[in-house]
Amino acid sequence: MAGQAGQGNSQGSGLGNKARPGSRRAAQWMRDYVRLPGIPDEYIAQDGTPRAVWNRFFDAFAALTPGDIERRFGAADRHLREAGVSYRAPGETSDRLWPLSHLPLLIDDVEWQQLTAGIVQRAQLLELVLSDLYGEGRLVAEGAIPAAAIAGSTEYLRSVCGIKPPGGRHLSLYAADVGRGPDGRWWVLGDRTQAPSGAGYALENRLVLSRAFASLYKSMNVERVAPFFEAFRDALRASADRDEPRIGLLTPGQFSETYFEHATLARYLGFLLVEGDDLAVSGDRIHIRTVAGLKRLDVLLRRVDSNFLDPLELDASSQLGVPGLIDVLRKNGVVVANMPGSGVMEARALLGFLPSLSRRFFGEDLKMPHIATWWCGQKSAREEVLSRLDEVAIEGAYRRGVPGFPGNGPVLASELPPAERERLKTAISDRGIDFVGQELVRLSTMPVWDQGRITPRPFVLRVFAAATPQGWTIMPGGFCRIAEQLDARAVSMGDGARAADVWVISDKAVPTTTLLPAGDTVRIRRIAGWVPSRAADNLFWLGRYLERAEATLRLVRALATSMRDPVRGSTVLHSVERIQRLLVTWGATSQTTRTQPAKIAAEALQSEDKFGSALSLVRSAQRTATSLRERLSPDAWQVIIEMVERLGEEVDDDDGVISAAELTLQELASFAGLAQENMNRAAGWRFLEMGRRAERAINTVRFARQFAYDEAGGEDLDILLTLVDCQITYRSRYLVGPLLAPVRDLVVLDPYNPRSVAFQVSALNDHIASLPSLKEGGLIERPQRLAVALQATLTTVEAAALDTKTLFALEQDLLNLADAIGLHYFPHGPNASRPEKLTGLA
Repeated sequence: MAGQAGQGNSQGSGLGNKARPGSRRAAQWMRDYVRLPGIPDEYIAQDGTPRAVWNRFFDAFAALTPGDIERRFGAADRHLREAGVSYRAPGETSDRLWPLSHLPLLIDDVEWQQLTAGIVQRAQLLELVLSDLYGEGRLVAEGAIPAAAIAGSTEYLRSVCGIKPPGGRHLSLYAADVGRGPDGRWWVLGDRTQAPSGAGYALENRLVLSRAFASLYKSMNVERVAPFFEAFRDALRASADRDEPRIGLLTPGQFSETYFEHATLARYLGFLLVEGDDLAVSGDRIHIRTVAGLKRLDVLLRRVDSNFLDPLELDASSQLGVPGLIDVLRKNGVVVANMPGSGVMEARALLGFLPSLSRRFFGEDLKMPHIATWWCGQKSAREEVLSRLDEVAIEGAYRRGVPGFPGNGPVLASELPPAERERLKTAISDRGIDFVGQELVRLSTMPVWDQGRITPRPFVLRVFAAATPQGWTIMPGGFCRIAEQLDARAVSMGDGARAADVWVISDKAVPTTTLLPAGDTVRIRRIAGWVPSRAADNLFWLGRYLERAEATLRLVRALATSMRDPVRGSTVLHSVERIQRLLVTWGATSQTTRTQPAKIAAEALQSEDKFGSALSLVRSAQRTATSLRERLSPDAWQVIIEMVERLGEEVDDDDGVISAAELTLQELASFAGLAQENMNRAAGWRFLEMGRRAERAINTVRFARQFAYDEAGGEDLDILLTLVDCQITYRSRYLVGPLLAPVRDLVVLDPYNPRSVAFQVSALNDHIASLPSLKEGGLIERPQRLAVALQATLTTVEAAALDTKTLFALEQDLLNLADAIGLHYFPHGPNASRPEKLTGLA
């Protein structure tokens, strides 16, 4: 794998002569569609003939017409877009659409077994090394590993030394980045022991391509990935000390580069997606804060780096972890996968010692070697690197990038200006512990579909291994990253990089598998459990944002529609002014001029600068929904995305404003229907509904105050009926025009009107009564006390007594109720500890 500068099989001529007779169609298709610089390396075996798995694939692929191919690729792209599959490149703050390559990487079963054997051996070795480093320490004491090579890593956590891992192991999930060399062998490029990412994206890649090419996928006998995830999930369950454990996936939050993957894995495996603020230490256990109080958490699959896990014993500035977590580990109170400190094995400084450690533990060489690596902390290795400085790549010994040099990749001294080359040489001489030298590698290339042609591109394959009671199991496939540049030496998901599904091809039919257990092995239950407080908070605010956006859209539509009246009298202008003032009060616009209502309507609809515009509110709903990806159906997520895209499109006139507002209102109704018909009636649904009901009640009272004031005329009352969608109901009850008392009764007091304030308060009462009590003693708690009082007022008051002052007091009571719900069920800051005694501690 060293010193290779060429691009391998760059000649396309003669391919048909080398192909077997049964594969001539595939060979002809490749000749027609291959683009320079030539045939991808993966297509050609060491003997110069096409690999059988690629011939099978392209033979079936060649039967498709160009139109069929484009339709299937378009279906794959559409699924990614509609499902919201996304990621963030390092250093970016906005999400990107997942760049999935349309062609998979193919590996035959025989070759995969060889690769698997090397991965299993390596995982076993790293587990043994970690057990020693944090246990007896014999490897360092006997000189098998230099102490400086360990101590120089920030991932070696002294506070973890001496802790016996709950669950019995340091590594539950391991991954290795591998590449194929020019001799056809696979080489390890790096180990991932901290919190390996990519398994969730590998799952999503498989879902997309298996749907786009369903018949081809089935005919190729592709090994399924579901058994791997099933084994991993069952292993985490078995590591806990009770039969039905509660498992959480710890994420840094929605601003993580791979948050979508966290949500995907949590949903697929049935784990709770939690953040550090969701968890608390009580006694010798970790608990999750739920709307029913603290509930014990047994296993924590972490996607947060070790140093951020516990601000008490590790990085004190961390806001991502759980204070006291390390002490709970000492007391065997929770299983953490992977154990804190396991990331030390990712250090390149240790690569050079693994061959001798393999012989020490197993009495054999590594079955899959890694690229030659020299740690410059040792004199002989440092001198070797300096003598061959232009022939090796310089990397950081403990982190991505080279200390003192820009970028996250390797540095090639031969490409540096003389002054920079000398600076690098001096840095290695002065502090060699921070650097390693690695042989130059050329990554093998695989086929990529680019603008209707096959193009070779370098790739790196990440292979995943899960520890189970029966040993290590390997995901049949993995996470493939493809570089855009032919001379790429490393691949990360940044500019130009793509991902690909990985198909391990079997010679025999592959049985269909599922994560669903057999029916007779599961204890029947109808409630999954109490929702975490943070998720309940986000659901509550998702409901409020969407309802607030609906109210704003109704105002915008009313304002734009009023401009169509050819005879605008003083009463109409007076009502228009009231609409405008309300939009200003809500932060949707800052303009109140009579002469440009159309401009005001457009600004309130899609201003990016006004926090109360419909676009800003829908985007707020999208941000909130992002942290709920594991709880929202793809259809619900798609509706939110469509609303954001619709309101982001520029509109030119009044008709465009009205059309955008009406179509978005229809999409809001679609979301409400999905929530009503598809969400389980558990606590999560109740908090979404409570947010909608509370916000609708508040907005309806504000509408009533603005348009059903004491001297309101028919024009104002007519607008109010339109805003609350009660025109048909009013006209079916009363054979007269809008009158103040009947309109107030219908809009505020009518318990049978689903848009009235009374209806919302009644629904809030029902939801709050169904939630658990957080205090002992049987006393009514504040949210329910306020809701009961509001319902009593609305039940007993008469429409004639509903003056403007009463409506204002009612609005304040509703705001207080919404705040009380938040303070009671979503505690933050010093209130998060819940000093009162809790019921339901598990």
